[in-house]
Amino acid sequence: MSWFRSGSLLIVVMFFAAGAGAATPDKKRVRATIKPASSAIVVRGAPSRSVNKNSPKTTPAKVKSKGGTAVASSRGTRTLASSKVTKQRSASLRVHRSVQFYDDDPINLTVQSGAALVIDLQEGQAVYEKNPGLVMPIASITKLMTSMVALDAMLPLDELIAITEDDLDALKGTRSRLPVGAILTRRELLRLALMASENTAAAALGRSYPGGTPAFVAAMNRKAREIGARSTYFVEPTGLSSSNVSTARDLGQIVRASYRYEIIRVYSTTESYEVEIAEGRERLFHNTNGLVRSGEWDIGLQKTGYISEAGRCLVMQATIAAKPYIIVLLDAVGRYTRIADANRIKRWIEVRYTPRRRIT
Repeated sequence: MSWFRSGSLLIVVMFFAAGAGAATPDKKRVRATIKPASSAIVVRGAPSRSVNKNSPKTTPAKVKSKGGTAVASSRGTRTLASSKVTKQRSASLRVHRSVQFYDDDPINLTVQSGAALVIDLQEGQAVYEKNPGLVMPIASITKLMTSMVALDAMLPLDELIAITEDDLDALKGTRSRLPVGAILTRRELLRLALMASENTAAAALGRSYPGGTPAFVAAMNRKAREIGARSTYFVEPTGLSSSNVSTARDLGQIVRASYRYEIIRVYSTTESYEVEIAEGRERLFHNTNGLVRSGEWDIGLQKTGYISEAGRCLVMQATIAAKPYIIVLLDAVGRYTRIADANRIKRWIEVRYTPRRRIT
């Protein structure tokens, strides 16, 4: 009897022990499936994901990919994402550097001026264009047309012309180095208008034309139509008005026509000139285009221009790599932008169009 009771007790004890042992893994499994509060780790360039800091470490699984084998773990994922971001940043840096290099690359020309045109006169065609048909103010580039009309009239170049109040700038209020009462020849007025971009000289040329300034401006517009500058229009002879407009393509035609006049070629490229503005008083004028004095350019004709509405402008006929070119630059922002653009064009032509010797 005692044996039976002991055996029964033993069986009961073993039964409860087995039940307790079987319950333990279930509790552990329940705990393992419960997700405690987690902290979010955000990786730039990759989607955010929650990582359980308290989860047990597991052996990373390997996932096959086209580029090889990648590690599929939380740490591995962050590492790959970080690596991807690093590569993206490196690629972005490379693109940025390539753009900077592209700006100064003599092979791939880019200019900062609002409009530009480069014409190979030997081939008779444009080799570079940027907004060539955009109509815009042209400032003192106007004086090329002023000079052509004055010369076409066949008026005496040695005729004396006095500067009057009517020749002063009433549009912008700019100052002139030619005082009222100064007496100059028409030849001197032409030289100062082309070389030093003297507005008073250009106004005096228009005023002294038969019929006065209105007839002179009408002749300017007729001349523009004659040479094919259909988008060009003038209202006065100095370029101070923003209503004097043209396009880079039209200015290519105007430069081409101006180059046929020897006086315009010589006077526009004169480095400096001294005139007598009063008895015993002389004044020295300099060319507004520093490239004329640089010694690095072979310039056959040039003209600069500036008013706020037109930006800084420059047109030239120049020989580069033994070939004649016309260069038109309009609406450049900054004092030196047009000069930098001109030098950039020169390097581009020298690199791209200079015949290379074949190495044998």
